Amino acid sequence: MGLQQRSGLPFWRSLLFVPVNVEKYVQKASACGADAIILDLEDSVAPADKEAARAQVAAAAERCAAAGADILVRVNRPLELAVRDIETVVAPQVSALMLPKVDSAGHVRLLAELVESIERRKGMAVGHTRFYAVVESVTAFAQIFEIAAAHPRIVAFACGAEDFTASCGAQPDPDVLLYPKQQGVLAARAAGVLPLGIFSSSANYRDLDGFRAAVAQARRFGVEGSTCIHPAQVPILNEGFSPGADEIAAAQRIVDTYDEALRSGRGSIGLDGRMLDVPVVERAERILAIAARMRA
Repeated sequence: MGLQQRSGLPFWRSLLFVPVNVEKYVQKASACGADAIILDLEDSVAPADKEAARAQVAAAAERCAAAGADILVRVNRPLELAVRDIETVVAPQVSALMLPKVDSAGHVRLLAELVESIERRKGMAVGHTRFYAVVESVTAFAQIFEIAAAHPRIVAFACGAEDFTASCGAQPDPDVLLYPKQQGVLAARAAGVLPLGIFSSSANYRDLDGFRAAVAQARRFGVEGSTCIHPAQVPILNEGFSPGADEIAAAQRIVDTYDEALRSGRGSIGLDGRMLDVPVVERAERILAIAARMRA
């Protein structure tokens, strides 16, 4: 059986974090070309500024959405703050909530119940607000498959880097993150949602060559997009998680050749010395699907 993915998933190659309470960053973000903007209420906002930042989400979301990006809001992890965040930011212009430090499937379902009640109260369509869930501790990692499949609102999933390795007493180096990040990809695929996140930290935003290499590695492992912290990283993500012209042409040739074989009553055929069996064709079809979304 080929890769099973839920219909209606977003197209998020690049997701740029923006501290919602820094006006100049919000202004720059609206023109950076990211598929999604994550207005941050968590790590980039000081505790004393949380309430004021929360009140700035609506205006920032409207500005960034006008440029065509999907708008996410990263809420805080302590439940008390998360409830305040969610009550304020759930709105038609906010596509999704990024849920940090998820510790169980029950945690996701609790927040989903809250979101549904707020959507109803605000006259919104129930289910409008989607979730990007992130596991960031060794305790939650033990439940990673259950968390990724916890609720239909989840459309994207990842295992974190900085907080996760801190919970392990480790460094966020690529070799340390390879196993947990790959498990995050597998959990997302099993749940039929988008696997996100490169297999390293993106904190060193000046090392663009290293970032480009990390994006290429993540795509080989099946990742479809990633967050970033600087506008200079956005074009690298958009390019790295998009098939090139040669790749698209090769995929189209594979699909056309296989279709012709089927019409001729053959179940498999060779092309350029390679057997075109079902998995090869499914990968090619997936490339063509991504290319179609790029043109949309």
